[in-house]
Amino acid sequence: MVVEHAIDMDVPPAEALSSLRRTAENLGAELQEDGAVVKLHLPVLAGLRRGLVSGDIEILPAEGGSRLIFRPETAIYHVQTQAVVILLLATAGGLLTVFWPFFPGLLQVAPFGALIALGGWFLVISRLRTSGPDEFLEAVAAREDVPEGA
Repeated sequence: MVVEHAIDMDVPPAEALSSLRRTAENLGAELQEDGAVVKLHLPVLAGLRRGLVSGDIEILPAEGGSRLIFRPETAIYHVQTQAVVILLLATAGGLLTVFWPFFPGLLQVAPFGALIALGGWFLVISRLRTSGPDEFLEAVAAREDVPEGA
């Protein structure tokens, strides 16, 4: 099942393509244009995963402007191992904090466990971001009002 991502713009297709090119350049995406076919290779973030989504972009004339449709064909993701390791350490700290009442000998290190658990939260969980095709198309639409030289 192919999920389409689409956005309507208030500019003609030629200006939409220009905005698409500028946005791709600014966000580190790669556009390959072969005649009427535009292929997009978009770096994405999905929580603890990073990857690359590739597919065709179709720019259609629409009433009052144009419509951009992105159809992803391939998606390659990998897990950010550094973040996973930090979360595993934070889990160990959280377990240490939870189990000290059952093992009174752990009382001396329980505050340290709580600090490790909170540290994992602040280092990883609070900084997770999501950036994908929908956010990219919104950035393209936002750039339609920005002059070419800006």
